[in-house]
Amino acid sequence: MEYHKTKQNKQMGKIISRIFIAFFLFVFSSNIIAQETLTLKQCIDRAIEKNISIKNSTLDLLNSSENKKLAIGNFIPNFNISGNHSWNTGLTQNITTGILENQTTENSSVNMSVGMNVFNGLANIRRLHRANLDLLAKKYQLEDMKEDISLLIANSYLQILFNKEQLDVQTSQLDIAEEELNIANTKFKNGVIPKGDLFEIEANLAKSEQSLVVAENNYLISKISLAQLLMIDDYTNFEIADENYDVPETDVLEKSASEIINESIKHRNDIKLAETNLKIAIKDEKISRSALLPSVSAYYSYNSRVIIDAPTSLKSQFDLNAGESVGLQINIPLVNGFATRSNIKKSELNVLRSKNFLDQTRLDLENTINQSLNDARGAMKAFEAAKKTELARKTAYNYAKERFENGALNSINFFQAQQLYESAQSDLIKAKYDYIFKIKVLEFYFGIDDFSI
Repeated sequence: MEYHKTKQNKQMGKIISRIFIAFFLFVFSSNIIAQETLTLKQCIDRAIEKNISIKNSTLDLLNSSENKKLAIGNFIPNFNISGNHSWNTGLTQNITTGILENQTTENSSVNMSVGMNVFNGLANIRRLHRANLDLLAKKYQLEDMKEDISLLIANSYLQILFNKEQLDVQTSQLDIAEEELNIANTKFKNGVIPKGDLFEIEANLAKSEQSLVVAENNYLISKISLAQLLMIDDYTNFEIADENYDVPETDVLEKSASEIINESIKHRNDIKLAETNLKIAIKDEKISRSALLPSVSAYYSYNSRVIIDAPTSLKSQFDLNAGESVGLQINIPLVNGFATRSNIKKSELNVLRSKNFLDQTRLDLENTINQSLNDARGAMKAFEAAKKTELARKTAYNYAKERFENGALNSINFFQAQQLYESAQSDLIKAKYDYIFKIKVLEFYFGIDDFSI
């Protein structure tokens, strides 16, 4: 009596669990219908558009454009006009009679000046060259950031695909566990199997339900992670394209490490950025040396003034009071507290630092490519081995299932075969997407920036 009551409770629990899972799948599938699915390329494009770091890098590029305008402006002469109008009250000299009187006078004056650098040690030309290099460096920095974001999105996207296939496997395993329980109930009623075997099968069903919940949770977490990278707040209405992804065909694994490295150095933006920063450091050194040379500037100025209510006309006063000056100014640096020499020394050190950074960037790239090539080849072998293992475990499971249904195999050995098959399925899915990602990474370094799967 107690056993039947326990059995009824377990059956009721299973019914409730099934209703919950069915409801979850119904809501989940209903949401998918209303959702806009995103492909990998669409995810990458959105991440590039929404990423805050990329937005800041874009602002840096715009700032460099403004700096270039300033460098061009150094070649343009300075032109300024100023004017002044004043009222003077008190004891002043009458310009007509020459007598001191208490009076109020109005005066106006105007001044115009033009100045330009004739020679300043080629500093202006070098600053313009530096501005062009800085603009180029900011472009490389922006493109390098976009490439890093693309790899990050591709990895997160593949993680969702991996968890999605895991979820499909666990759903299928749950269906199999329910079918096995139905068969076991019939066998138990007919006295074919003992009560202990029935409990084992019920426990296996509970384990399958638990595994399904874990798979659903992992799938949801991976979706949230990608949604955060894409700046999507409502992750419940976010879904990736529901497609079947196979391992892409590629010949990149046939390339040697030196071939990939040589090709990567030609197009990698982080290498170009380091090379451009070295050029900027060299240009900064030349700019600092310009301060050792004399500088020459030319200027011209015009000024005049008028007195309101004077007996002569304003035009006549402007002509009579006009003054002009033209000149050249030369500045020869002699002693300035070691500032110039110190700036030159610091710029030389910065050149050495930039050279070291470029060498380190190239060395890091070589190490990364060697590691990526070995990882990709290892992932290929692991994938092939996982396919063979999955096929062997599947065959063993089907054989064990047939023997178990015929009463020739106990439940412990059957469940062991089932667990090994589930593990082989999981390992195959993991090896598959690990292999796909490592191929994409290697193609990325080889110059193939197609992230489609």
